[in-house]
Amino acid sequence: MFNPKFLDELSAKLKDVMASSPAKDFEKNARALLAQGFAKLDLVTREEFDIQAAMLDRTREKLTALEARVATLETQRGN
Repeated sequence: MFNPKFLDELSAKLKDVMASSPAKDFEKNARALLAQGFAKLDLVTREEFDIQAAMLDRTREKLTALEARVATLETQRGN
């Protein structure tokens, strides 16, 4: 019969083996190397990007409103 406890124990043992294996060290070193490389790049977080995109949208809306207002004033001045 299938024993789910056996799979849990096997999974725990595999995690223990992986935690002490060279693969874990490689993963840790690769993450550190990638983090160092990204730190050197001029990157922004998703949150910063979303904030800037929202500001750009508001600026475009204001520009459109100001262009319409200027067109109205120019029309009134031309009369």
